[in-house]
Amino acid sequence: MENTTNNEIFDNNGNVNISDEVISVIASIAAAEIKGVAGMAGGAIGGFAELIGKKNPSKGVKVVKEEDKLTIDLSIIVEYGAKIPDVAWELQDKVKNEVESMTGLSVETINVSVDGVNVPANEELAKEDVKAEDNTEE
Repeated sequence: MENTTNNEIFDNNGNVNISDEVISVIASIAAAEIKGVAGMAGGAIGGFAELIGKKNPSKGVKVVKEEDKLTIDLSIIVEYGAKIPDVAWELQDKVKNEVESMTGLSVETINVSVDGVNVPANEELAKEDVKAEDNTEE
């Protein structure tokens, strides 16, 4: 696979170059709209950028172009309780439709990697644990 920095669309008037970064941002925004996706998982560089106060809108997205087809790799964090296969299928469909409709490029493959689960803090459960500890001391 050859990773290119520009994706070109040719027509009678010339060409249009769409960078991988633009495709990544489109995919990331589409992923954020899917119920069950808590966020995108990023590598060390993406995490470091966020620590110094910079947002990385393409975090968790890798775009590879081979000939005239795109492969998009998504790394996500799902919400606890979500049905992972359903989230992944909806995510693949949404990202494919958004990227193709906005860029005119053909998306061949969308790979989804679930890299984590967002477990919400449950205050009520924590309160019950404290009450149970208090009862055992009596």
